[in-house]
Amino acid sequence: MNNIAVKVRNACKSYGELKAVDRLSFSIPAGSCFGLLGPNGAGKTTMMKMLYARTDRDLTDDTEISVLGYDPARNELAVKSLTGIVPQEDNLDSEVDVMRNLLIYSGFYGIPRSQAKKRIGKLLAFMDLENKSKSKIKELSGGMKRRLIIARALLNNPQLLILDEPTTGLDPQVRHHIWDRLRRLQKEGVTILLTTHYMDEAYQLCDKLIIMDKGKSLLEGSPSQLVDEHMEDYVLELTNVPEDYTIPEREDVRTEQTEHRTLLYGHDFGWLESYGRSGEVGDYALRQTNLEDLFLKITGRQLHE
Repeated sequence: MNNIAVKVRNACKSYGELKAVDRLSFSIPAGSCFGLLGPNGAGKTTMMKMLYARTDRDLTDDTEISVLGYDPARNELAVKSLTGIVPQEDNLDSEVDVMRNLLIYSGFYGIPRSQAKKRIGKLLAFMDLENKSKSKIKELSGGMKRRLIIARALLNNPQLLILDEPTTGLDPQVRHHIWDRLRRLQKEGVTILLTTHYMDEAYQLCDKLIIMDKGKSLLEGSPSQLVDEHMEDYVLELTNVPEDYTIPEREDVRTEQTEHRTLLYGHDFGWLESYGRSGEVGDYALRQTNLEDLFLKITGRQLHE
């Protein structure tokens, strides 16, 4: 495999006239964490589903998809046996307890019951759920359910872990707990592919990522590299700007206007700071730019329904 866990070349998927994935290409080195970022409807989940044969790709002559050395379209079972999936939705069986949920799932992989119980015990401890093995699913918090789904995805000792928005709706403590566990898995050699709408999550976890929209890749690189190459160093956020005040135009300052904010992007910290402190432009906050600023610059601020 030349140390490449996932290779995608010119992947396409259409639903009628809608191109959900449009000639998308990327590769993921083994043991790394790779992110797919994009607004709703960008094609992230569709691309992930093609990787584990949940969705068929369009048949084109120059398309290639390889997951751990296998083509998902031809070797679905081999790919699934080596892959762990954490879907967007919490699809646990609410009628049985935590242990039973995991025992049922382990049966799909043919894991002997005695071996499965040992494995489940270790995974529950790994996700700090060891005291919840007899709890019903409805008794668990949202964070516990999410951690349990990750534990379930690890039952088969996967080489590739695919996570579709793994921490959406969770509080900061749970999010950081999950991040720590994902880092540990990566150190153990597990390759991770994730989608997320949390830009700080992508920045913290991803060695490399793609920002995509309408099925196409717009930018690719490491989070810090992309911010350094495509963003100004600082942004001055202005609120409560007087209606009759005109923001001065400067060649070295890029301006964005939202309904209630004016954003000035630039490299000159001194000028931005003095401008904010002038007392003429309302309230202000000056900070370094980040991945979320880049995401909005590339994909736009309008809603994607």
